[in-house]
Amino acid sequence: MSNVDEIEAAIARLPKEAFWKLTDRLLERRETEWDVQLEADVEAGRLDALWEQAEKEIDAGETTDLDAFLDNKKLSD
Repeated sequence: MSNVDEIEAAIARLPKEAFWKLTDRLLERRETEWDVQLEADVEAGRLDALWEQAEKEIDAGETTDLDAFLDNKKLSD
């Protein structure tokens, strides 16, 4: 099994329980790899500019409180 099409075909043949078990494992792997990448980006300073911009917006009062954002009626329409 060397390409995505072959893997997808094999997955399509899995019983439901095995399919769910596989997807759980794949999601866990993706989340773990994302965490590792994010930590590496933080360590390398690749997110510093974003953090500085966020701090400027907070200091300038250009942000919205999370509760107010979640209660925004425009979001629920």
